[in-house]
Amino acid sequence: MKKITKQTYLKWYEDMLFWRKFEDKLAQVYIKQKVRGFLHLYNGQEAVLAGALHAMDLSKDKMITAYRNHPQPIGMGVDPRKVMAELYGKGTGTSQGLGGSMHIFSKEHGFYGGHGIVGGQIPLGAGLAFADKYFGRDAVTLTFMGDGATRQGSLHETFNLAMLWNLPVVFCVENNGYAMGTSVERTANHSEIWKLGLGYDMPCRPVDGMKPEVVAKELDEAISRARKGGGPTFLEIRTYRYRGHSMSDAQHYRTKEEVERMKDEDPIDYVLDIIYKKKYATEDEIGAINDRVKELVKECEQFAEDSPYPELNVMYEAVYEQEDYPFLPHKL
Repeated sequence: MKKITKQTYLKWYEDMLFWRKFEDKLAQVYIKQKVRGFLHLYNGQEAVLAGALHAMDLSKDKMITAYRNHPQPIGMGVDPRKVMAELYGKGTGTSQGLGGSMHIFSKEHGFYGGHGIVGGQIPLGAGLAFADKYFGRDAVTLTFMGDGATRQGSLHETFNLAMLWNLPVVFCVENNGYAMGTSVERTANHSEIWKLGLGYDMPCRPVDGMKPEVVAKELDEAISRARKGGGPTFLEIRTYRYRGHSMSDAQHYRTKEEVERMKDEDPIDYVLDIIYKKKYATEDEIGAINDRVKELVKECEQFAEDSPYPELNVMYEAVYEQEDYPFLPHKL
């Protein structure tokens, strides 16, 4: 694994803080109805992404996930201004405003969505891995899902084929405990989700998802195994979200006291504590990082505000009606 250094911790702090503040801003503008539809925020789960990015080779590896998908493309290199613009439905967004909150996408940066169907990305992730193996690309696909998605039948079908074909894929459950609004304990007669891999002889284990270095270590091992031809791994990455499933979630299934208690394990505070304990940065240097994050969030918001909505004809150019479809080149 790439060495975890002073610079790693400083980058983790700045990245995770930016992702958190970026989404805090989204929550604010959502209330103002500048972002429409559903909005699912990643607050509290940032260590999972930070650790994953450290373990990945971003020049060739891929990532696919569900609809809690705003920080991921940013971490993989997508311009955050374009991500914000996409959420605003603007023409300068990652999909010209046609995808919105749940469907951020960037083939250029190896980020394959953003999928609104619960568990829909699981077989797609295996498909990406199949293509990489078929074409000999030496790449690995990280397929993320929520704990609720593990109750979908598509997971079992995918696991079966991924093991049968020995695909270079790592399946990662971001278990934040509640799926859309039902605790893990109420959706099955077991709560150790990682054990689902045992039925397919797939290497599987639980992971502490609140510490980025732990996630990085476990994912590095799984990615290395897949890249060497060892096949899939299934990781249950145990994390927590501080906000509701979406902005419309009243969160009646958990107490405010529980949420506040879990904030004691905040991954951003955890990394900041390490930085201070190891004297990696002074308070002034951390203050400078905080200021950069604040300015970048402001820049993203201004870019989205100033960007135009897509022209009406864009909507029609993404729809086919010709008889010889699907053999026409896509207009976009």
